[in-house]
Amino acid sequence: MLSITGITGHSGSYFLQELIQNGYGKPIRCLVRATSDTSMIDQSGLTIEKIIGDLSSDEDIDKITDGADTLIHIASIHWSINVVQSCVRNHVKRVILVHTTGIYSLHKMASDEYKKIEKHISEINVGDMQIIILRPTMIFGDISQDHNIHKFIRMVDKLPLVPEINHGRGLLQPVNARDLGKAYYQIITTQSLYESEYILSGERPISMHELFLMIGLALGKHIRTVSFSLSTGVFLAKLLRLFTFGKINYVERVLRMDENRNFDHAEAARDFAYKPEPFHVGLQREVDEYQKKRNI
Repeated sequence: MLSITGITGHSGSYFLQELIQNGYGKPIRCLVRATSDTSMIDQSGLTIEKIIGDLSSDEDIDKITDGADTLIHIASIHWSINVVQSCVRNHVKRVILVHTTGIYSLHKMASDEYKKIEKHISEINVGDMQIIILRPTMIFGDISQDHNIHKFIRMVDKLPLVPEINHGRGLLQPVNARDLGKAYYQIITTQSLYESEYILSGERPISMHELFLMIGLALGKHIRTVSFSLSTGVFLAKLLRLFTFGKINYVERVLRMDENRNFDHAEAARDFAYKPEPFHVGLQREVDEYQKKRNI
């Protein structure tokens, strides 16, 4: 049996689509909140048992791990310790944790908590249970759920001058939620995986400046940029934080604008044929969705 957390979330819903499209025949059990929209699950045609509950409850987690051979935890890294402990109690053979490349950030707020969580997991006696950690880069796709590229699209569309840090040289490698859904399916249907963790990044690295130009092209808009040094950008972000009494705090976000966040996915391509779609395809899809909603 396959157990899943986060099946109604951003990448989880695309994973469900992959299960449906490929006619996954084994029983599935998933944990969903009482408030979640489960219509796609109900209409899937798959053998799916819904457990109504919450990841804050060990009892609810045990309900989906009991009897499971494989569990894929998509919901949130913050519940990974509880999930792994439940999998140990219930003798799950393989656990797949969807975490983040944010653990590699040079900035404390972005990485410290993730490191503590994974350190705790490494200290759990899991016996012969296999744990595989997946590390998506910046996830995008779908206006309603994308909190990353969508913000840049709005910024390019609304601002006469697009601000950059150090001429937008910082590198990104955004990954579309659709590609993650496919990757999850490829992983659960691959018998032998040789690594304990895999990077799931987008097609290729792009600079912030190139990203802004691509968004402008997709919007059909000629854009102009203005560059600030990192120190100036941080100073302005601190002023904004001061004047809003801490309600708007973009300091670390500005710091990360100058940090390279591109990561190679060669191991995933080698071991389970991971191949994300070209970035411009997913970007154009999201810009089209943005323009459609803007014009309503």
